[in-house]
This record gives sequence, structure tokens and C-alpha cells, in this order.
Amino acid sequence: MATRSRTSPSTAQLAAAHATEAPASDGQRPSDSHVQSFARGLEVLRSFGTEAPTQTLSEAAERTGLTRAGARRILLTLQGLGYVALEGRDFRLTPKVLELGFAYLASQPWWHAAQPLMEDLTQTLQESSSAAVLDGDEIVYVLRVPAHKIMSIHLGVGSRLPAHCSSMGRVLLAGLPEEERERRVMAMHLTAKTPKTITDPDRLLGVLGEVRRKGFALVSEELELGLMSMAVPVMDRQGRVVAALNVSTQPQRRTATELREQCLPMLQAVAKRIGETMAR
Repeated sequence: MATRSRTSPSTAQLAAAHATEAPASDGQRPSDSHVQSFARGLEVLRSFGTEAPTQTLSEAAERTGLTRAGARRILLTLQGLGYVALEGRDFRLTPKVLELGFAYLASQPWWHAAQPLMEDLTQTLQESSSAAVLDGDEIVYVLRVPAHKIMSIHLGVGSRLPAHCSSMGRVLLAGLPEEERERRVMAMHLTAKTPKTITDPDRLLGVLGEVRRKGFALVSEELELGLMSMAVPVMDRQGRVVAALNVSTQPQRRTATELREQCLPMLQAVAKRIGETMAR
């Protein structure tokens, strides 16, 4: 299963439309509630990653579409706040950046309770388990307990995968109100990750309707060949889908029927217990 990284071209393209020093035209002028300097600072932070663990001032400016002067002000501000460090001519992120992501995780009412339950689930089934939330057209991993490596690359907290061809993504999409679900799917770019990936929006909507009726999603080799996973929703006390929980395996380890019979009841039980920990 391949993690989708946030690559620099997409960040630069998004930033280039608004991050120049020239004022925006009336039709593109940010609203009064939009703090452009703050938005640019976030773009600079997001420009760091696997492909750019360190950046010079010029590289950061190029990747975000900022001028050198603009990038310099932001990087020096971030350095003063402790979020980046300067080594020679290269800037790099510091561990303090993790505080931003952990603040989100700590604010989720179910997150702390989920970890030990998922550890027990993984130990019992001897299959990796994960939890994720929906963010646009992607899912974002917020917990992962690996049993053994079955994917082509490493997945961890913060990893992103396309929602349309992942089991947790389908559970989360199925949990949306019908009109919103249809609107999102019809607007998605349904990329084929394998020859088995569903890329027809009408067919995907049909599958999502079935997922909603059955209460689980089983996806076999649509995200990556040799990977099969099953997911169920985590619901709060009002019945709203707040996250998804899955187990993943390989077709040669378990058949789809075995996954449903051996893993689904336990997966549903853990998801229910997680949901019960949320305050009313």
C-alpha cells in the first residue's frame, strides 16, 4: 500500500496563485477574515517533507511561490518560534512541529481509548489495525498498530491514502449524508491504483450505498495488489461516523470469507467500545 505524500509541486501550485507580493485583483482578494501571512507560513511548513527534508531560502521560496524576501521573513519567524532550525544555509523542521499534529489527536475524544483496544485486536487477530478520519478526498491515519509488514511502504500517523479505494475511506464516505456523498464522489479524481480499482463514479456510489447498508467495507487489491482490508465505522453516541477502524491482511493469508467470519465481529466490537467512550 503506497502512502500518498504531500509533494512540493502541488503545494507550490496552490501557493503560487496567491502568494506573490503583488496585491490580488478584486475578484481574488482574500476576505477580511483571511490572514494571508499566516496562510503563507503554513505553506512554508508544508513545503518540507520526504522530498525536501531541508531547504535553502531560495528553495523554500521556489517551492511555495513566495519571493525570497517573503520566504525569509516567514522562515526567520518560524525559527524564532522554534519550529525550524538553520544549519549553515539549510532550514529544517524541528520536533516542535509535532505539537501541532498532536494537539489535533489529543482533542479527539476517542483517540486515547482506541490505542489499547487496537493493540489487543492486533494481538488477537495477528493482523495490522488502523484508525483514520476523512480529510477531503483522502483519509488520514490517526492510529496504527502493525502486526507485520504487508505493504510496499511504511504507514504511520499522518499518512494519507485516497478515500475512494481504501476500506476506511469507503466507510467514511458511506457515513456522509447521501447528497454530500454523491457530490463528493462526482467531484473526485478516481485514480486507478491497480487494475482492480473502481474508477466509475456511479459504480462507486453503488458500492458506498452497499457499505452503508451492511455497516462495513471490504476492499481487495484495489489500493495495492496483494493487500486486502476490512473497515467498520466508529460512531459517537449520536450515531455520527467520526472515524473508521480497519484490519488489513493479504489474500494468501485469509480469504474474504474468512476475513468476514473471523475478523468482522471483533472489529465491530472494538469500534463499538471506542464509540462508547465518547461523552454525550
